[in-house]
Amino acid sequence: MSPELDPERLGDHLDRLFRAAWALTGHRQDAEDLVQETYARVLSRPRMLRSDDDLGYLLKVLRNTHLTRLRDAGRRIAAVALPEDQDLIEDRGAVRPDEALETREVYEAVAALPEDYRDVIVAVDVAGLSYREAAKALGTKEGTIMSRLYRARRRVVAAVEGTPA
Repeated sequence: MSPELDPERLGDHLDRLFRAAWALTGHRQDAEDLVQETYARVLSRPRMLRSDDDLGYLLKVLRNTHLTRLRDAGRRIAAVALPEDQDLIEDRGAVRPDEALETREVYEAVAALPEDYRDVIVAVDVAGLSYREAAKALGTKEGTIMSRLYRARRRVVAAVEGTPA
């Protein structure tokens, strides 16, 4: 019998899901909303897992929720965003403001990647999944994960440095 997702353990993955959401959306506030919506979906009814991989399941739900939000956003009237300069320091854990700004640039660069690259870099570098876990979560082969991750990392570095990829 498949194990049931334990609601008591969901908080263990909050930081990793938030980082993954931030990388997907490129904005802290959107990431917070995405994680909240993901947890609301998961907690709305009992969930059965195919394995004991809570994090992999939550990342799939997070990704699917993000894609649904993007698809639905095209059908709605666009909301006006708050000015970006109101919250210059995104990372509260950063000791120095320049580190916080660098973190923001990296997350924005990851969010701008094509979907295949973004999903891989979020799974491996942001959420901390192994290549095998990422391949299973994304439904692809480990070799594909390694190849896409290499290309995604090069694009992020190029975007942050302002050089062509």
